[in-house]
Amino acid sequence: MAFLIVLVALAFLMAAAYRGYSVILFAPIAALGAVLLTDPALVAPMFTGLFMDRMVGFLKLYFPVFMLGAVFGKLIELSGFSKAIVAATIGLVGRSRAILSIVLVCALLTYGGVSLFVVVFAVYPFAAELFRASDIPKRLIPGTIALGAFTFTMDSLPGTPQIQNIIPTSFFGTTAWAAPWLGTIGSVFILLAGLAYLESRRRKAAAAGEGYGTDLANEPAPFEHGKLANPLVALLPLVLVGVANKLFTDWIPRAYGETAAFEPSVVGKAEPVVQQVSKVAAIWAVEGALLLGILCVLAFAWRPVVQRFAEGSKAAVGGALLASMNTASEYGFGAVIAALPGFKLVADALHAIPNPLVNEAVTVTALAGITGSASGGMGIALAAMADTFIANAQAAGIPMEVLHRVAAMASGGMDTLPHNGAVITLLAVTGLTHRQSYRDIFAITVIKTLAVFVVIAVFALAGVV
Repeated sequence: MAFLIVLVALAFLMAAAYRGYSVILFAPIAALGAVLLTDPALVAPMFTGLFMDRMVGFLKLYFPVFMLGAVFGKLIELSGFSKAIVAATIGLVGRSRAILSIVLVCALLTYGGVSLFVVVFAVYPFAAELFRASDIPKRLIPGTIALGAFTFTMDSLPGTPQIQNIIPTSFFGTTAWAAPWLGTIGSVFILLAGLAYLESRRRKAAAAGEGYGTDLANEPAPFEHGKLANPLVALLPLVLVGVANKLFTDWIPRAYGETAAFEPSVVGKAEPVVQQVSKVAAIWAVEGALLLGILCVLAFAWRPVVQRFAEGSKAAVGGALLASMNTASEYGFGAVIAALPGFKLVADALHAIPNPLVNEAVTVTALAGITGSASGGMGIALAAMADTFIANAQAAGIPMEVLHRVAAMASGGMDTLPHNGAVITLLAVTGLTHRQSYRDIFAITVIKTLAVFVVIAVFALAGVV
């Protein structure tokens, strides 16, 4: 019965998200409903002492990353840099290679620090124009954007500033550059396999005489090819974020040491505030890098940005609040579920997997799939089981960097099930339905999940880190 209660709570949240209801509202309802069926007396203590505690703890650590990433992405858009990057990439790759062009543009923006949600809005108009001109079915656009933005540049490539690559740093004491060779190998596998799949789908549609389509929803206006920024200038903020992230990652631990402490200047006696630098160094590095990226955009595109900055920044902060609150609410939901007797049955079953890396990968990707959130599922898994993962890895002689990379990549595997917020947003923006386009998104999800086990196999056979 305890196990069934957990399943019902998870199924309820998945159904609510699939039907478009707010996770911020329904995650606590699902969590507290499970507590009510288990022990009604614990509803209030669980809500205040566990759900809200974990929810606020997540926001405390990661909201600045969400906000700065959203503002940076919005400035890239307002400055016209995103249009310049898209146009330059298309000119370099060729309009005939529409799928490859869009994948590369999405990857470049994501790896440069632009939020996944911003990438969807920024790239869709260009994808629609390219696919229409090449007579490629519009239904393939979501899968193409998903490959470029939701996979290898989100959590596989070393140094990516996306939140999925930052969360493991606070649990394993690693940096965003953990296991660079394994991350690169996994990224190459995902890119090549994903492009091969999408190209096969394009050829099959062409053979059947299927074109772009008619009577389609949310069709963007044709792109007006006005004066664009120099592509090298447009790329500079993205490059700066990557370089600064690496430099700050190396410099911050040396500058602050193991801990940083200070005494608050308040009336009366206050306890010193002590910060474990190793747990937040990677987060500080990303925040500093994004700040420099924002300043760089302002320096090179002050005039076009300042005219629309007020409304643009409001939209960016609103999007960051929504994305972070969604994830934090799912994080709180997972913490409550992890505290119920039924979850222990799931944990015990996962503990039975002997290989530490496979154990971690299955646990993280399963919870990411259940919650519909890569960061939320990984946060739940690591909060509940990080100590076990670390102990098992140390016993097997596995470096923490490998644990980091496997956890990050696994989080982006089965997280893109139908109730995932990014999937729902992607389909809504492109004017398509799950029935029309989710098959391709799911195929990319399967490839991404397989890549985790490819990486594990490479480490086991060759010891590559």
